[in-house]
Amino acid sequence: MSERRRPRMGTIVMAALLDLVLVHVFVTIGRTSHHESLDMAGIGSTAWPFMVGLVAGWLVSLAWRHPLAVWPTGAVIWAVTLGAGLLLRVASGQGVQFAFVLVAAITLAVFLLGWRLVAVLVMRRSRRRVETMAR
Repeated sequence: MSERRRPRMGTIVMAALLDLVLVHVFVTIGRTSHHESLDMAGIGSTAWPFMVGLVAGWLVSLAWRHPLAVWPTGAVIWAVTLGAGLLLRVASGQGVQFAFVLVAAITLAVFLLGWRLVAVLVMRRSRRRVETMAR
């Protein structure tokens, strides 16, 4: 059995940036679908609860230890991002309707878990290819 290595700083930074970009994409898609402005103030007012939730998710999950892991890292990041984002929206007087909760949950799951799943599958395939070539 191979020993788990610490992730490289570049991997950690890439994972954090990808999560941030995908939360931003989630917000932008939502604002566009509701014909809301895409200026910095509008995007910022919609994004900040989920960005705070994302940072909290990274802290709660200790994501820098295993930033590419779907479970538990990605799942915790998703759950905390969603939960904190929704709670902060309510606390700040922004709307939270049931349909929004469902769309946010599904979209953030696809984004925050999806890229990690793809990364794990690609790494496994590459590892198998290297092992096959080494035989």
